[in-house]
Amino acid sequence: MLQLPITAMTAAILAVVYVALAVLIIRLRFRLQVGLGDGGQPVLQRAIRMHGNFAEYVPFMLLLLLLCEVQQVGTMWLYVLAGLTVFGRVSHALGLWLRSGTSVPRFLGMISTFAVLLMAAGLLFVAV
Repeated sequence: MLQLPITAMTAAILAVVYVALAVLIIRLRFRLQVGLGDGGQPVLQRAIRMHGNFAEYVPFMLLLLLLCEVQQVGTMWLYVLAGLTVFGRVSHALGLWLRSGTSVPRFLGMISTFAVLLMAAGLLFVAV
């Protein structure tokens, strides 16, 4: 049986973060009495984008991590990719929560995200 412990653990952690971001939106919708859309509420707009950005990047990042693990890329590289994925996505969400403009956590989150995408691509080019 194929074992993919690093991808599985990373996916589990990211699933918890995904649910936390969704719950944040639900709580804001209830508090602000907005059933659909963002109601023109900046805090709800940011929360929706935090969740949306997470949902846009995480599946592709997990797919790349999975492919790297299947291709038996070195364990150290898998942990680097996994760690940067979690760090980057949490950091980006935190930075966007703090303010809608640029922030250090948001910047670090995107740099980490792009680093994972490019490193994983490079590792896969070498592995196949």
